[in-house]
Amino acid sequence: MSIHATNLVTKLWNYCNILRDDGLSYSDYVEQLTYLLFLKMADEHSRPPFLHLAPIETGYNWNSLMDKCDEAQLNQYERILRRLSQRTDLFGTIYKNALSKFRDPAKFQRLAFEIGSIEWAKFDSDVKGEAYEGLLERTASDGKAGAGQYFTPRPLVDAIVDVMSPRTGETICDPACGTGGFLLSAYRKISSAGLTEGQRSHLVHEAIHGVELVDSVARLCLMNLVLHGVGGHISPVVVGDSLASKPTSVFDIVLANPPFGKWSSMTVVNETGGQQKETLVINRDDFWATTSNKQLNFLQHIFTILDDSTGRAAVILPDNVLFEGGSGEAIRRELLKQADVHTLLRLPTGIFYAQGVKANVLFFDRKPASDKPATEKLWVYDLRTNQHFTLKQKTLKRTDLDHFVACYKAGHRSERHESERFRCFTYEEVSRREKMNLDIFWLKDDSFEDSNNLPPPAIIAADIADDLQAALDQFSGIATDLKVLVP
Repeated sequence: MSIHATNLVTKLWNYCNILRDDGLSYSDYVEQLTYLLFLKMADEHSRPPFLHLAPIETGYNWNSLMDKCDEAQLNQYERILRRLSQRTDLFGTIYKNALSKFRDPAKFQRLAFEIGSIEWAKFDSDVKGEAYEGLLERTASDGKAGAGQYFTPRPLVDAIVDVMSPRTGETICDPACGTGGFLLSAYRKISSAGLTEGQRSHLVHEAIHGVELVDSVARLCLMNLVLHGVGGHISPVVVGDSLASKPTSVFDIVLANPPFGKWSSMTVVNETGGQQKETLVINRDDFWATTSNKQLNFLQHIFTILDDSTGRAAVILPDNVLFEGGSGEAIRRELLKQADVHTLLRLPTGIFYAQGVKANVLFFDRKPASDKPATEKLWVYDLRTNQHFTLKQKTLKRTDLDHFVACYKAGHRSERHESERFRCFTYEEVSRREKMNLDIFWLKDDSFEDSNNLPPPAIIAADIADDLQAALDQFSGIATDLKVLVP
């Protein structure tokens, strides 16, 4: 992060101290900051050089807020939020269902003054974008209920984008975009090349597409994109459920880290008026199997939104997707037949904000229909065995993924060769494994040989809990699938 961006993050983060006593959490603070910051930038963009934000009508703009003070200013802020939430353009997405969380007019006035004292237009998009990403990362790490569940580690995102090598003119989609890490990394990768005016216009206005279920997270993502210079009057982020219906568009590249919750569910009101959770089974005729497992459904959905001649994907998935039987086995078999599932990266523990998560990155290319399985070889890179990371003392760095990136040989996969952590398995070998299990390891875990090499107790406990939960979820999935098959 640049010095300017670091200073901006520190300044913005210090504003949070003004509001802690007002009952705002970290995530609430960043959300309210987003509302005010976007309003201030819209005011700046309404003057020369007239950047890409549409004007806001008089009476609901920044000046209308700053013309008032005390209780009247806070009331005006609430009126502005209501008005902008009704728009159908990019502003409507930013302010959708927006509510003021302020209780003390004096503290709100101070924050508005601090934001108004900065001329945001003088910072280029890289500085503003980096600063906002820095805020999101602090929220994810410091707030117990912050954006952590939507935040994928930047080193991992960048390594994935590096090997996927998005190119000028391609379209990129993240159907569970969270705060937009994948989309921004792809944008940076493409924009780093020399682009013509037409190519840059396509990148800014047409190439980037995101879908996010949660309103508050979608606005963080959109703000992140806008500050980097992505988007225009039409929002590049759609608020909605990616799994709800068949896709209407296909893309060249899909990059995603779908939600880690095992099963889809919905809240219903029972006969007595109480609320209860019910397992939600996604039933789409373009899916290979019907299941309530959210990750398996996202995997199927991602296949459907890939262009059948150019589409390629990189998807972060938990271990259960690799070994789960029933619908899991059926989906894996179809995926390996209809897509070239060429690479699996086994990720270490301790890199996500959710403790004990065991995850992988599955890379595959969609292929035209054929009688012959599209997958010939599955290459597996083991970055998990004897690798232990934490969120504080030993964080994952981009250099930790350098060897994987080198082994991947983007654009030259035919030149791959095996190494200690990188092994090749033919389609025949994989198909002979029970239930087509892709949960493949071969390295010896040193912790089993030497107790001095054991990971910290917290990691061991989290691993045990995660293994037990995975087993319970597998049994739950089988029971759910049986209910679907046998009414």
